[in-house]
Amino acid sequence: MADFHQIAGYDVVSTLGEGAHSTIYEVRDKTGQIMVLKRVIKEGPSQQRFIDQALAEHDVASKIDHPRVRKSIKVIKQRNVIRVSEVLVLMEMVNGKTLEQHRPTDLLQVCQIYYQAAEGLQAMHQAGFVHADIKPNNIMITQKEGVKLIDFGQSCKSGTIKHRIQGTPDYIAPEQVKREAITERTDVFNLGATFYWILTGQHIPTMMHKKQKGSISSSKSDNVKRATPPIEINPEIAPALSSLVMDSIERKVDERPQNMGQIIDRLQIAGAQIQRQRAATAPKADVNA
Repeated sequence: MADFHQIAGYDVVSTLGEGAHSTIYEVRDKTGQIMVLKRVIKEGPSQQRFIDQALAEHDVASKIDHPRVRKSIKVIKQRNVIRVSEVLVLMEMVNGKTLEQHRPTDLLQVCQIYYQAAEGLQAMHQAGFVHADIKPNNIMITQKEGVKLIDFGQSCKSGTIKHRIQGTPDYIAPEQVKREAITERTDVFNLGATFYWILTGQHIPTMMHKKQKGSISSSKSDNVKRATPPIEINPEIAPALSSLVMDSIERKVDERPQNMGQIIDRLQIAGAQIQRQRAATAPKADVNA
């Protein structure tokens, strides 16, 4: 628990998590509404980027009104004389588990979650933004509302070229490692890599390599081992779903599906294929019974 009862006039209910540069709280406002508060404190000049990242996260999420995207409600800047020394971001409370905490195994459910995540990303893309860090830990599943995309700390405008490599090694797209333009097809890749793991329990090979002692290095070469198709790991996976994932993780940007609309269309086909497979293998009723 935190050692204080309020932050900026909000009652602290509990501490939800702590990172290297931020703390997440469950808070209650004066009306009794429960929200999430992300607190980022700048302790030195080198940490300005974490302040900037929190402000950018709010800027993106506050401009997207969609049931699949966690809402950012308000940002509060605390100043030390004239410079911002602390940022508080108030967000919608989402009760559920991430895909990292609970990996679904039912293929029809996997299709539905994939579909809903694509809907959320489509809304982001239509607003001109790319998430740029889709992974199992950034997709939450709630009992009432289904999928919620969270954590927009690395989100940016479509077409942005970043000066630093940003992304999660097991899900990162080649263009992120090579510091090329980040587009909606980057999200296609990240989402495909996520659902490769969901379907197989394995991570795809990427241009980010894990070295000894947990350090990470990047490769300048596109010569990365190709992932084994999910259907070859688990023959029960629908061919349409396996091929969608493999197309999504193509290293060349222009060889991936163009947008989330295409992903959604193909997921409908995959879902229908799964239902047909189940119908074909279902026990037949005994008409003589």
